Amino acid sequence: MAQIQSKAEKIRFLVVGCANTAIDFGIFITLSLFIPPVAANFISTSVALLFSYVANKKYTFKTHNLTGVRHIALFLSVTLVGLWGIQPVIIAVFHSLNHTYGAVVGKIIATGCTLVWNYLWYKFVIFKKPAEPTASS
Repeated sequence: MAQIQSKAEKIRFLVVGCANTAIDFGIFITLSLFIPPVAANFISTSVALLFSYVANKKYTFKTHNLTGVRHIALFLSVTLVGLWGIQPVIIAVFHSLNHTYGAVVGKIIATGCTLVWNYLWYKFVIFKKPAEPTASS
């Protein structure tokens, strides 16, 4: 049963991730036509961040009881390292290598790196379910 729940959770994370990525990429690509890629990434990931928190908390990990400033701050800290730390570096590197498509290729690679980073932190730290009490004899 735990294996089925784990697979279902990963599928939900993937669904949320796809929706989140569509939001992020849609905004990023549109804005990249008008502003520098790093600025476009900052805006697109900020919008996607709000969606990600709500969807992962309520849908993916089903941890409705986790709330408060500390919990939100932890989510923001982990997510922002991925979005505003890891992604801009990778995007900038690829953008400098190939001006025409480099920013988009960099964004794709950066998204994969951030996906792994986020899942591990979300599952094992941020949205970790409290241990169920064991029956004592």
